[in-house]
Amino acid sequence: MKNYIYNRYFYVLHIFLIFIFSSSTNGHETAGSFSSYRIPGRTIEFPDTKNHLTIIADLHTHSVFSDGHVWPNIRVAEAQRDGLDAIAITEHLEYQPHIVDIPHKDRNTAYKIAKKAAENSNLIVISGSEITRENPIGHINAIFIEDSNKLFKLDEAKKNEAENLIEQRKDEAAKQDTEMVNHYALAQLWPVTNALNEAHKQGGFIFWNHPMWSAADGIAKLSPQHKEFIKNGTLHGIEVVNENTFSEEALAIALEYDLTIIGTSDVHNLIDWDYLPHRGNHRPVTLIFSEKKTQLAIKQALMNGQTAVWYKNLLIGKKQNIQPLLEAILTLEEAKYEKNSEILTINISNNSDAKIQMVNLSDYSFMSYHDVIEIAAHSDINLRVKTTEKKTSISFKFKILNALVAPKTYPTIVLHSAINLQSD
Repeated sequence: MKNYIYNRYFYVLHIFLIFIFSSSTNGHETAGSFSSYRIPGRTIEFPDTKNHLTIIADLHTHSVFSDGHVWPNIRVAEAQRDGLDAIAITEHLEYQPHIVDIPHKDRNTAYKIAKKAAENSNLIVISGSEITRENPIGHINAIFIEDSNKLFKLDEAKKNEAENLIEQRKDEAAKQDTEMVNHYALAQLWPVTNALNEAHKQGGFIFWNHPMWSAADGIAKLSPQHKEFIKNGTLHGIEVVNENTFSEEALAIALEYDLTIIGTSDVHNLIDWDYLPHRGNHRPVTLIFSEKKTQLAIKQALMNGQTAVWYKNLLIGKKQNIQPLLEAILTLEEAKYEKNSEILTINISNNSDAKIQMVNLSDYSFMSYHDVIEIAAHSDINLRVKTTEKKTSISFKFKILNALVAPKTYPTIVLHSAINLQSD
């Protein structure tokens, strides 16, 4: 027990110091560039692609202004230390468990605090809200909105209906604060279509949160309501990853209905507690392939479906997005023959935080490895290749095992290199 208390104290102190001393952030200014700000083992880094910046974002986070457990400026400090380019503050509008202790009529408060905390950094803070309804609707995030207050309504005329709703769940309600329960019940009765239409009117990007949680079997399924939202343009994306859960079914839905693929931390506690970045782990993030590092460009990229997800060393995304990312991550340097030999030496570099796991699909075999190869993050590997005859160029085809472009479907990449015969 004593050690538990000590460890918790240490982590709280750690985050406090992060907030006090963090003033620099990882940021992209031009395509193909990395920021010099790096914290080995913590800062999340992926290269820009040939045509886009790779924006690293967490689009689903909470603070004490809904059911989170930290002040909004802590979310900013964590994002800065993780090297994020953008973060969205997405408090529940209806579910307000701290409302008695932290009353606030303005549902934009958390965003305003976070935005102020990020003023002197390169971190982009995105406004947002989580629209909360019972299943099958579930939870829906709206980001890039102008005013969260317009996305929910407490209609006192429906007070009797709210009381009936509370009575149906009196055992559960009895465990909660009365004011919070009344607020939640009344807010539930405002039609979700009204909230989504308002978010759409404000130019928001809207996505379905943790759809795998909506079913008892853990299988994400589109309800008729969700299909209607997609049809009328008020649902643009879907979380295939939330916290420590990944849904192949949600990925299939994204591909079938052309929804933007999203992965988020949905963090409520400290990032350090939930994801242990100080031990080499990482929060799930959405990689957004944007023309510029601006809110407008990022929103447009999301609307265009230009994303991938990084989750527990797994890259997930549509083929048209994963392929350019892999081409930026993996590079093959000029190959050379060993002296008086037909053995070719090649060097493959990994320019990302992901440990790349791949299988050789080419006709060539290696001297020191079998066909399954791993390349550590920000590292490279030397391979001795048996070509049987001298060549002037060479190509290798690999299947990437820690990337998905569809359920149980892995992308491939072809690496080319000229061969320097002068070394022979």
